[in-house]
Amino acid sequence: MKKQTVIVTGASSGIGKEVARHFLANGDNVVINSFTADKLEQVYQELGAGENLALVAGDVSDKSTGEKLLAVALEKFGSADVLVNNAGIFETKPFLEVDEAYLDRFMNTNLKGTYFTTQAIIPQMLKQRDGVVINIGTPLVNHALAGVPITAQMASKGAIQALTVQLAGEFGKDNIRVNSIGPGTIRTPMHGDNADQTAGLHLLNRVGEVEDIAEMVYAVAKSNFITGAIINVDGGIGAGRNLG
Repeated sequence: MKKQTVIVTGASSGIGKEVARHFLANGDNVVINSFTADKLEQVYQELGAGENLALVAGDVSDKSTGEKLLAVALEKFGSADVLVNNAGIFETKPFLEVDEAYLDRFMNTNLKGTYFTTQAIIPQMLKQRDGVVINIGTPLVNHALAGVPITAQMASKGAIQALTVQLAGEFGKDNIRVNSIGPGTIRTPMHGDNADQTAGLHLLNRVGEVEDIAEMVYAVAKSNFITGAIINVDGGIGAGRNLG
């Protein structure tokens, strides 16, 4: 398997950090990003601060952050082979209480962040005639949970799923593969100590670990024949419920 240069947004904790760790452990070059510079520096050190690792702090909703990510990837490693659009925010708020500023937060970070970072990286993939974009989505786009008011979040994530399929169509002829991975509940800092309370939402009756997502991201990145796919790594949350 060829050594790839992998850009991971939202890499200062949880899934993004583990995705970066997994690619590094398998010998790839990684450029990590987070909005929070000090947390990103901590992760950079935690991951070894080696010659295969670089960092770029910045807000992904600003296209200039994507352009910096590309510039650093090319300067340090000479290519941009895989983009993992992991940066995102998650909160709950009843639909009737959502105002424009609140909705904009989700659209900016989740949708615009994915959209414009991808727009910054794809020209290099076109030059290479090879590349993989992996968006982190959610099975909840097609599977509502009554009592969990997440319309702003899901509106942005649903758009990302649509974007995934359309990008796969637009750039398939250029050998650029675009896919989305939808995690179930994963044990991350975002869920605090409450992750296991949602075990019963999954057919496996347990929550997932960050390694579960990192392994699938890695597998998709190394595949030459997966594109336009929405892959749920969700313990069966999209398929049904465990009532036991």
